[in-house]
Amino acid sequence: MPIYEYECRGCSHRFEQLIIHSTSPECPECHGHDLERLISLFAVDSETTRSTALQAGKRRQAKVTRERNDAEIAYHKEHDHH
Repeated sequence: MPIYEYECRGCSHRFEQLIIHSTSPECPECHGHDLERLISLFAVDSETTRSTALQAGKRRQAKVTRERNDAEIAYHKEHDHH
């Protein structure tokens, strides 16, 4: 049972999913099915790779949080004036 990495074309969320038989992958964020299967590299496990991956994940999450906050602020600016 392979694990594939996907990126949702609808919301740009990246995720991994275990594919069992004829499972149809779905984005866990927006539940979309328009997905791009990404090329995954083999995994190397070491303290350095774990640390690097953790830092990259934190940076990605911070970026997503900033973008969502900016979008919410823009929404409120646009809709609170009416």
